[in-house]
Amino acid sequence: MDSATPMVCWFQECSKESVDLVGGKCSSLGELINAGVRVPPGFALTTHGFRQFMRDAGIQSAVSTLLDGLDHEDMDKLEEASRVIRDMIESCPVSIELEDLIAECYRKLSVRCCVPAVPVAVRSSATAEDLPGASFAGQQDTYLWIRGIDDVMHHVRRCMSSLYTGRAIAYRMKMGFPHEQVAISVGIQKMANSLTAGVMFTIHPTNGDRSVIVIDSNFGFGESVVSGEVTPDHFVVNKVALDILERTISNKTVCYTVDFKEQKSVAIEVPFERQNIQSIVDDEITELAWMGKKIEQHYGRPMDIEWAIDKDLPAGGNVFILQARPETIWSNKQSAPVTSGTVSAMDYIVASMIAGKRLS
Repeated sequence: MDSATPMVCWFQECSKESVDLVGGKCSSLGELINAGVRVPPGFALTTHGFRQFMRDAGIQSAVSTLLDGLDHEDMDKLEEASRVIRDMIESCPVSIELEDLIAECYRKLSVRCCVPAVPVAVRSSATAEDLPGASFAGQQDTYLWIRGIDDVMHHVRRCMSSLYTGRAIAYRMKMGFPHEQVAISVGIQKMANSLTAGVMFTIHPTNGDRSVIVIDSNFGFGESVVSGEVTPDHFVVNKVALDILERTISNKTVCYTVDFKEQKSVAIEVPFERQNIQSIVDDEITELAWMGKKIEQHYGRPMDIEWAIDKDLPAGGNVFILQARPETIWSNKQSAPVTSGTVSAMDYIVASMIAGKRLS
């Protein structure tokens, strides 16, 4: 790699062409920022920085030896190799040069956010994840509410080591991705202090209907929704008029929030009187759906989006997109197009009606 290749870079310096440098997640965040979507600010340790760390640590050959001859179906041996590799990575010191670069960006981020030692989410962003043909999403780690440079550095190493979880090793072997060609980047992003958070699909995830946007939400951070710990509130929105077509308010017993004393994300019980209250107001549903539509138009394909509503900011500027990746289940199903060329949601609906296709 060219010596001019940066070891750290800001999200706004990235675009969808930056996957090799900052992985799927961070390149997507840069692409969103440059498309005018509201995203919490942050920066990335690049794959160049990761490879430099591995070279400085001198452990690449040991890692390759541990992975040689493994069977992707033998989870016991994979987990054992994973544990040894992850311990090696997490116990190696980061070079002074690299630590200084990360610390300086973290200081600038704190100044920009007007918060000393700003709390951040430290997110893995692998070069092979979120690609339309292979869903590596969720195979590496994310750590929430990390505060202070020492803690940031510790979790950066944990994210780098998550490239070698047993599941990620097995998946790469199964999909035929050579381990040495897959690198990882780490995103360090201002933590949205979520009042409510969740996921949004610009296609119906259960039936592939492209005329709607589906939003799932719960109080607190999005962890509870993404992990499936709670049944979230569920909304189906018409993609053209942005009307709410379906509304299911669930009994939400658990949410994640920050423990200010411990400065970390913790699961708490939702107060009884709030458990059956709608976790997101209709205006926010409409704004999210509008943002989802804009993101889908920008990428030209259905998207799987994580979002949050920040309780520290006033309404009208507090809905944030945390992540967006191509939806992989329905998008990969080959169906005969009802029209030729690029279609808008309205074209799709009209063409489906002409074709006599039932719209749910």
